[in-house]
Amino acid sequence: MELGLQGKIALVTGSSKGIGFAIAEALAREGCKVVLNGRNVADLQSAAARIRKSLPAAAVHTVASDVAAPGGSERAVAETVSRFGAIHVLVNNAGGIGRFGAFAELTDEEWLAVFQLNVLSAVRASRAAIPHMQRQKWGRIINISSESGTQPDALMPHYNASKSALNSLTKSLSKAYGADGILVNTVSPAFIRTPLVEEMLANQAESRGISVDEAERVFVKEFRPNIVFGRAGRPEETAGVVVFLASEQASFITGSNFRVDGGSVASL
Repeated sequence: MELGLQGKIALVTGSSKGIGFAIAEALAREGCKVVLNGRNVADLQSAAARIRKSLPAAAVHTVASDVAAPGGSERAVAETVSRFGAIHVLVNNAGGIGRFGAFAELTDEEWLAVFQLNVLSAVRASRAAIPHMQRQKWGRIINISSESGTQPDALMPHYNASKSALNSLTKSLSKAYGADGILVNTVSPAFIRTPLVEEMLANQAESRGISVDEAERVFVKEFRPNIVFGRAGRPEETAGVVVFLASEQASFITGSNFRVDGGSVASL
């Protein structure tokens, strides 16, 4: 299948590790010029080196900025355009859960911090990128949400609410800018074996005296029983959906939420 991504310019926020890195690498593999964004310079340089090693011809640039802070998202977009001359694909992947806590335990500051990272970073990046996309009459904005935005847990209400807000933002932007040739969609992963999850599983495995793979199976059984495969997802399984949505093949898809959750969300 010809995806039509050769030469397109893509910015992926939060892309030094995990799902974001897998997305950036997959876009580079399809011929995109890719900008990696994150807060840690060393991690970004390592990620860029990994892509260049597997794809020697890849055009990869890094921008170190904190997209949770005012100016961080705008800087990433501005440097993308300065480096490559345009921006065609924006993947708002940067995000985090904050503190793993119950509603009564979470402070206003913790709520605000999670919304700054998970929602306002996407708002600011999109606001900066959209004028460029309007001028070229072509653009893709893909927001990385979570199953928790559709099927919230009892814990992490600030995270759950922020992902629901991101889903709503996607729908609003899709309606506002579709006539400009800008398609906006959401991808909602479930439990994915990112570096943070790997660390959590390793700790659980050590404390229980079991293997990491067994710790994964136990966690899925206890906390994600609707995942029909009985395992966590892999970052590249999310990346594949993002690449498709960025492509010419997705030209009639906008305002949708694609769940990469192994069946975890029980609703239709």
